[in-house]
Formats: sequence, structure tokens, C-alpha cells
Amino acid sequence: MTHKVSIWRAAQLLGIARGILQHQVRDGTLPLEDGWVTTDVLRRLYPDAHLEESGMLERVTQIRDEAFGKRVRERLLPSQEVLAQRLFAQSQELADLRRHLQRYHALVIDLQKEIRQQRDLYPSATNWMELEQHITQGLAKALATESVGMLEVMDDMLKVMTAQVTVRPSGHEFAVEGHSNLLQAGLHAGLKLNYGCGNGSCGMCKVRVIAGEVAQTQHFDYALSEAEKAQGYTLMCCHTAASSALTLELLEASGPQDIAQQMIVTTVRSVTRLAPDTLLLHLQTPRTHRLRFLAGQSVQLGLTLPGMSDFAAVYPLASCPCDDRNLLFFVTRDPADSLADQLLAGQVKSGANITVTGPMGDFVLAESNRPLVFGACDGGFGPIKSLIEYALSLDASPSLSLFWLSTRSDGHFYSNQCRAWSEALDQFEYELVSHQDAALGAWQLAQAMRADLFDIDCDFYLAGPAEFIKTLHEELRSAGVAEAQIFAQQL
Repeated sequence: MTHKVSIWRAAQLLGIARGILQHQVRDGTLPLEDGWVTTDVLRRLYPDAHLEESGMLERVTQIRDEAFGKRVRERLLPSQEVLAQRLFAQSQELADLRRHLQRYHALVIDLQKEIRQQRDLYPSATNWMELEQHITQGLAKALATESVGMLEVMDDMLKVMTAQVTVRPSGHEFAVEGHSNLLQAGLHAGLKLNYGCGNGSCGMCKVRVIAGEVAQTQHFDYALSEAEKAQGYTLMCCHTAASSALTLELLEASGPQDIAQQMIVTTVRSVTRLAPDTLLLHLQTPRTHRLRFLAGQSVQLGLTLPGMSDFAAVYPLASCPCDDRNLLFFVTRDPADSLADQLLAGQVKSGANITVTGPMGDFVLAESNRPLVFGACDGGFGPIKSLIEYALSLDASPSLSLFWLSTRSDGHFYSNQCRAWSEALDQFEYELVSHQDAALGAWQLAQAMRADLFDIDCDFYLAGPAEFIKTLHEELRSAGVAEAQIFAQQL
């Protein structure tokens, strides 16, 4: 018996990027039935797929390893209450199906009895015997036990372990795993959600539940009106999915213009020297005031030191919006940046306060299912890293390629991260280039892109100094890349 699943679930079952399946849908190799894909089609297209290597089965088997203990159970499994609700709902579905089968079985038996009676009354009608045989064979076929494929088994198991949430009107989907609330799960999936405090005080993450059930995960102070409760409104930050399928109605940000300006006093968690003239600055926001931003955007950092004037500078964020409390920045030595001088000189210690104002800028990921190509020069790797992490959380691009030029002695100060992405992800590749001249290095980068890329139908994101952007932009345009597919951030 064939089984229908969504593109989102199919990617989970096979352990591949959703963008790969979406690309196959567009080119016609993966047919859909009313928006769903059948497991028969998946088995035909991926006959050699090993579920034990897909990552989903591994998540299930990890639970049996006691060495992971409570940490793994909380990350992979929902709470006991939510798990019980999902199992109960699935049991109800099975019981309903069993009742329907019993009713159909009784109906067919009654029909057979009626046919026999009619045959006794009208023995000359030979077609009664043929009709009874046809019904009997059909009943035997319907009640026959068939082997169940691993894809179907995994889909039923995932319905208990993870909930599938569909967002209206955008149609976006995301999974709720472990003890995550709806807001956390949506942000980790790359959705541009509206929220504020994250702890149930402001009500900005209010959404309407259209279908499915939710369960409260923590106390909240925001008071929903009786009318809102009657219409199914709830807070994403304080609820999780109690049913295996959930449909929410909410509005998502369409771009930078929908993100309000914020001012947050953050705490320095660490200042890590990556190279002689490059630091990784880690700031953390208060639990009740998180920074809402889009990947690729920048903020202004303000620092006040005793007995000294205030220091301020604009830095691109080097972290993903899915982790809105932990903000990362690459700080490089710059004669015009006095804040960087203080950081590099060790004047800023853990526990110090830095004011974050923003976000700003429109160097953000566009809505597209095309392959993504990133070009960075020196500290331009910061916003590019943010975009890459966000693209990985979206899981919508069939491939990601990074080309990183270094013109400084610090070199590729975060190359270990590139190596980690490449080793963990089949759809990610990277190339590191060094040249003292940004323009000539950009030309070399363009040649490397032409050598490695077989299709110019990609979206290109460039970040770095003006001469780097100008040269690489001209090379891409001369290669036939459309202007609308080139996005740049001059640093």
C-alpha cells in the first residue's frame, strides 16, 4: 500500500536537503499527487538510500544509548506529557481505521448473504455466482497482510517524535523536536517570525492555531482576551506542538523593513583571539530582551570605558538569527576603528556591557530555490557566515559554495568552520584563495567559480571591500549572471 508524505517529510526520511527534492519537482523527475509525494516514487528515485545513514534513524537509535542520558532525551524527545498526547492521538487514528474496516467487512458479508438469497430465488441468473466471487476476492485482497516498507515505518515513528508545523498563509513548514517550543523551532528552521521577549510577557509572538493541538511549556504573564482564546490564539514562546501535525496562522517578516529597531544592553561573554589582528566577540542579550534580526544584517556596538570617551562602530553579525541571544562578531584591526583597538588591546573583559543598536542593512537572503554561491574577502566572511548558517537552517537550496579571499596576514582565520561544514554536508563546498591585492584576488576567485560551477543560474552573495566587490561583480556579469542574482555588501 502506497504512503503519501510532504516534501518536507520526504527530505527528513531520506536525509537530504529539501532543496534537492524541490529541484526534482521543478524539472519533472519527482511527480507530486495533490502536493504530496508517494513513498513508491521515493523508493524508485532513491533505491540505494540507507535510512540508517540518513540521520533520522540514527536519532531514534541514539535514545537507547544510556550514555547520552537526559541531555539527549530532551533534545530528541518531547516531554512525557506531549509524547503521551501524540501517542494517544495516533492510537485514536488507528482505532478509527479499525472500526471503519470492521464496518466495511460487515457490509460486504451482508452483501454476500443478499447475493446468495437472490441466487436461490433466481437460480437461472448465472451472473450472481460471478458477482459473489468478485466480492469475495476483493474482500480477501483488502484484508490481506502486506509487507510495510521502512519509509512508512519511519514516517509513523516521526509523527510521534517530531511534530510537523505548517504556517499559513506562507505555506512554510518546520519541525518541532525535543523540548523546543514553537518559537524556538520556527527560528531554528529559518522562519522570520515576529517576537519580542521570548518568555511570555510581551505577546508579540501571538499566533492562531488553525488545526492540531498545542501544550503549554511554561508560565506566561501576557493575558489573552476571551475572544482571542475562543479564536484559538496562543503564544509561540510558551507552547509546543501536542499533536503530530499543527497548522498556525501568522505573519512573517518579508524583509528588513519589517524588523523594528532595537537597543539592547548586552554582556560580553568572551573575546577570543583568532589571529594576531582578528578577534571573535561573543555578546549575550538578556533572557527577556533578544535581538531580532535577519541574517547578513549589521548593528552598531557602543562601549563606555571608565575615564575614556565612548567608542562606537558598526559590525556585521556573524551568527544565525536562530540563536538570538548569542551574538557573534569578527573584529579586525582597522586604523579608523577605535573600538576594535580597545578590543584588540584587551581593554574589554568578560562581563562588560556593550550596547547593541539595530539591526540595519538589506544584505539578506532573497526568496529563491537556486544554488547559492558566496564570495567573501577578509572580514567579509562575517555576514557571509551568517547567511550560510541561515541558508542551512532553511534547507531550501540544493547546494552552497563558498569562495573566500584573504589579503591579510591573518589569513582565513575561521577555516576550521568551513572544513566542518564541508565534512558534515554533502551540498556544501568551499575554496580558499590568498592574494595581497583585493582586485586581483577577486579575479582569481571569479576564475575558480567558473571552473567549479557548471551553471550560472545561481544566486551570488558578495561581501568585502569596494575593489573586491567591483571586480567580482564585473566578472560575474561578463560571464552571463543576471544583475538580479548578484547581492553585495561593501565593508
